[in-house]
This record gives sequence, C-alpha cells and structure tokens, in this order.
Amino acid sequence: MLSTIAIESLKRRKTTAILTLLSITISISLLLCVDIIRTQVKTSFTRTVSGVDLIVGAPSGQLNLLLSSVFNIGTPTKGIEYKSIAALQSNKQVSWLIPLSLGDTHRGFRVVGTTNSFFDHFKYGDMQSLEMAAGSTFTQPLSTVIGADIAKSLGYKVGDKIIISHGLGSVSFNNHDDHPFTISGIVKKTGTPVDKAVYVTLQGLEEAHTGPKHSPTSMLGRKSADKANEHEHEHEHEHEHEHEHEHDEHTKEHAVYNSEAFTPESVSVVMLGLKHRVTALQLQYQINQSKKEPLMAILPGMALAELWQIMGNVESLLLGLSGLIVICALIGLATMLLATMRERYQEIAVLRTIGAGPFTLLLLIQIEAMLLTIVSAALSLGLVAGLMSALKPWLSSTYGLFLSSPLFGQSSVIIILLILGCTYLVSLFPAVAAYRRGLHAGLNANS
Repeated sequence: MLSTIAIESLKRRKTTAILTLLSITISISLLLCVDIIRTQVKTSFTRTVSGVDLIVGAPSGQLNLLLSSVFNIGTPTKGIEYKSIAALQSNKQVSWLIPLSLGDTHRGFRVVGTTNSFFDHFKYGDMQSLEMAAGSTFTQPLSTVIGADIAKSLGYKVGDKIIISHGLGSVSFNNHDDHPFTISGIVKKTGTPVDKAVYVTLQGLEEAHTGPKHSPTSMLGRKSADKANEHEHEHEHEHEHEHEHEHDEHTKEHAVYNSEAFTPESVSVVMLGLKHRVTALQLQYQINQSKKEPLMAILPGMALAELWQIMGNVESLLLGLSGLIVICALIGLATMLLATMRERYQEIAVLRTIGAGPFTLLLLIQIEAMLLTIVSAALSLGLVAGLMSALKPWLSSTYGLFLSSPLFGQSSVIIILLILGCTYLVSLFPAVAAYRRGLHAGLNANS
C-alpha cells in the first residue's frame, strides 16, 4: 500500500521526479563505467602480451626487462650471446623462441630487430595474433614491418624506404643511410606498443651496423630470397594467363624469406613459448641459476601485475571522484524531497486524517527515495551494458582495451548496494522532516 501511495505521489511531481531520476542515473552510470574500465584496463594491461611464457635477458631487474621487451621503454644493459640462444632453442621444454634486438630508432620510434617468428607467435589480448593491414612479413634481409600508428603519423605505405638511426634519442646524427629498409608490411591496429614500433630483420640490423657479412651462414637468408625471386619470375613467365588468385598464392609461397636462418652474434631479449606452461617455473629457475652466462628469466604475467601495482593509485582516484559525483546526486535527491515538503502539507494532513502515523510518513518518504534509486540503478545497468557493447570494437582497436564478460562483477554489486545504503541514509533528512510535519498535523487535528 505504501509503495502504491509513493508511486502516485511521484507521478504528481512528475517533472521534478524525472529530473532527479536522470541525475541519479547519469551519476550511477558514470561510476559503473569507471569501475568497469578500471577492472578491464587492469585485465587488458596484464594481457599486453599473452602466450609468451618466459622473457629472458641479462640480469637487469624484472621491470626493466619487461619494459624494454614489451613496452619498448629503456633498453637491456647487456645482450645475450648466441650460444645461450641456441641452448634455449634446443631445450626440450621450449616450443618456440622469439629473439629481439633493441637499441635503434626511426624518427623517435623504437626499432626492434627480430624474425618472422615474432609475427607467428606473439599474441596480445585474448590470445589474438598479429594481422597485417597491408603487405606481408619480412620478404628479404632489408625488409621492415611497421606498426599502425607509425604508418598513420608518418604517412608510410608498403614499398616505401626508411632509414634507421643508432641510439634511442628522438634526434640522431648517426643514421644508417647505406642500408635503407623497405616496408614489406603494416600491422593492423592492436592498441599495444606494437603500433609504435618498427620491426626489422636481425640480418638487416647487423648489416646496418657492421656491413654485410659474406659468410655462408649470413648469406643463407639472402640466397634464399634471391632464389625465391627467380622462381617468382619464372612462374610469371610460364603462367601469365592463369587465374589471378592462383598466381598470387603461388607468388606468396615462393617469396617467403627464411629470417630464422641468420644467426646473430647476440640479441637483447628472447621470448619463449613452452610446450607445457606448468614447466615455466622450473625452466625459470634453471635459467636464473645458469653458470654459463648470467641470465634472468621472468614471467610476463607476474611482472605486469607488479607494474600495475605502481600505477594503481590512478584507478583509486578515478573511483573516488565518481563516488563523489554519486553522493552529490543523492544529496540532490534529498534536497528535492525536502523542497516538496511544503507542497505536500495537504497530502500529509489527509494521510494523518485517515489514520497514518508519523512513522508511516517517514517510511513513505524513504520508499520514494529508494524507488527512484532502484529505477536509476536498473536504467544505469542497461545503459552501461549497451554502451560498452557498442564501443567494444572501438575500444579494442584504438586503446587496446579488450572487454571480457561478465562486465558487471562483484565490485559492481557492491557499488549498487552501497548506493542503496547511502540513499537510505540521505533520505532520513526529508523523512524526519515529514515525521515532524506529521506530528504537527496530528496536534493541529486534535486541537
């Protein structure tokens, strides 16, 4: 009965009730959005790199190794010799290996020397593989693959030539002009540090620093590329009238450059994928205890979690600000209910006449406040769910924020319950005012 009276009372003050409802809905939606983004950003951050079980480098600290290999920030203090790389590659527990060589830039963007295994095995987000927006992976020793942000900001396209520079400064006077790299591919937008990196072959990077080596090992990749080009031209001459699709597929098959054939003297970092992830801790211990060469192996997930703890104060600040906005909206609700007390004097007098006590009036005001908040919370949940669903592709491609289900977790439930509790406390002020007015109306009726 009280709920029915409360609903009818709100209908009579429709305009004021709707405005209050909108105010509370917007504030709750904001708080829920911040909470969802906070939790999802943390999840996406810890999945900046996924599928990589161990990162191995010279002993330089866990965060330094993580920042240099995953985020292209800083650089390892020392490289890893090839004999150590070969030992890791021959380990029975290792499924694949990605070598990374750091220390150069291109117009302020980091240059990373690697092989085609990087594009085959590196994953991010929900185990998503890297895809090419244009072109292909390395096709010859002086090939380069660039991130989406670099292609957009510098206006590069497949086939353009770029010059890399020695050192990590944004301006360098030591350019490798004699060894221009040709862009063979552009990676699709990932929202990760991959978008802001230039990937070159290890062979091309070493030639840029020391000049081409004419040893059989170093020339293996170039010979395979030349041979591939010969096959490609023969194929075009013999089958120039065949179907275009079949021709493209055949060309692609023969144009593959075996970037793994080149053996560098050393690299900066190595990423490992294991056959069984449960052996990660065991292999990490073995690498860290190696006496042949001082090495350090880290678990990317644990290192990312440690890095997030350093950045955790920002999320707490955002959550606090959103909480203040909700409290302001609830105070506005209490103000609205208080402001209508004068208008509701006749309503209260009628209720007192038909036998409603002061405590009944107190409950009536609280029920009105709780109804407004419950409806606002329901609207907010639907609004936020729809908004996040619509923005999901844009958030993943632009900011690397991969929303995973369920959107509303335990923290969202706690937030809603806290808001309802705060509504009850805030509504006490107008409810007590109604209680006193009810007493006053009762005294007047008796007199």
